[in-house]
Amino acid sequence: MADRHPLFKPLIFVGGIVFGFGLGFSHMARPEVVLNFLQFDDLGLPFVMFGAAIVSGVAFALLPRIRDAAPFTGDPYERRLKPFDRNVLVGGAVFGVGWGFSGICPGAAYASLGVGNVTILWALAGMFVGAYAQGYWRSRRQTRDTAATGAD
Repeated sequence: MADRHPLFKPLIFVGGIVFGFGLGFSHMARPEVVLNFLQFDDLGLPFVMFGAAIVSGVAFALLPRIRDAAPFTGDPYERRLKPFDRNVLVGGAVFGVGWGFSGICPGAAYASLGVGNVTILWALAGMFVGAYAQGYWRSRRQTRDTAATGAD
């Protein structure tokens, strides 16, 4: 990996501020708004997501045509295609169930702290425990699979 530009981390921080402000401004950092969307009572969330997708899509389509490499890292622009497999389906379903139970997605959960929702710390703690449990489960499974193929 190339050396990062000295403004890389401050720029990421500013991007986070803009992201958090946008989530707060659009009320997407409030779990009740997200739950209302999931119950088809408030359809504002798709408009916020669609607006973000348009801006991101334009940037991802145009930047590689303007520059050969990312300005702050020097890394070449390239696509990383993830195969659509069982893990994607199961992981997406589990993520959706968690989103439905908590009423908030991970990005908005952090922004929700900024608008004073301290009880969201329970959801964040659950996300960390769930991610740790999945990582632990995967490492145990890989160790077991490696031991099984090594015995052959």
